[in-house]
Parts: sequence; structure tokens; C-alpha cells
Amino acid sequence: MQRLRTPAWIIRHVAMVVLVVGFLGLGWWQVTRAAGGNALSFGYAIEWPVFAGFVVFVWWREVRQALRAERERPAGPAPSATAGDEPVAATPAVRGPVAATPAVRRPVRVARTPVRPADGADDGELAAYNRYLSWLNANPGARPGDYPG
Repeated sequence: MQRLRTPAWIIRHVAMVVLVVGFLGLGWWQVTRAAGGNALSFGYAIEWPVFAGFVVFVWWREVRQALRAERERPAGPAPSATAGDEPVAATPAVRGPVAATPAVRRPVRVARTPVRPADGADDGELAAYNRYLSWLNANPGARPGDYPG
């Protein structure tokens, strides 16, 4: 429940209360206008409380989602993704009230090489598009329809 007392959640709670009170007030205002003879206000008198109900529904759904995420959060460190041939070492069982220290993870190293087509041929459409882009860059006042190729 501490999660629902953060500054962001306090703003959400206040916004929900302000919106619901405002929408219900607008609904009551429309009821008084409808009682004064404005027939269109009967529809609005129903619409504003529906808006207030929608605000309460969204707020309640967000609260439930935040509480569910808090309950489902794992107690231990998240499992790390392994890359390569390194074996995964088992973590020893910790007994007693010992603070868990986060595991140090090495960054994943990926070789960045240009991707070639599988058959070894260059992509003709890509080369044509690159020629088109370089022509547009060389001719700043030209429109795309002026391209000669």
C-alpha cells in the first residue's frame, strides 16, 4: 500500500476526486437547467454522472494493477540472460535475515557487422533507393517527381 502514497499517486487520487466532484456538479447543474425547461439538458444530466463513473472505473483499475504488480514482483534478483558458452552458476541458498546484494552482470557483447543477403547478391532495390536519396540531396530545390531515374 506504500506504493499508492507516492507523489504521483497522490496527484492521481486528487485528480480523481476533483474530476468526480466536478462531473457530478455539472450533472446537477444540468438537472437544474432541465427543470427550468431546457429539454436537451436531460441528456447531459445523465451523461455527466456516466463520465464520473468512468473516472472512478479507470482509477480503480489502475489501483488494482499497481497492487497486483507489487504482489507479483519477485523477491530475489531477476534471472539474467546468458549469452555465449558461459555456464550459469547456481546461487547458494541464503538463510536468515541477510540483505540480498544484486548480482554483477557483464554486458552482452555483440559483433556489429553489416548484414548481407543470404544468396550473396546485393539488394538492387536498396541501391536504387539510395541513388534516389543522394539525387534528392544533391538537388535541394527538386521535387520527388523530378527524379530522372
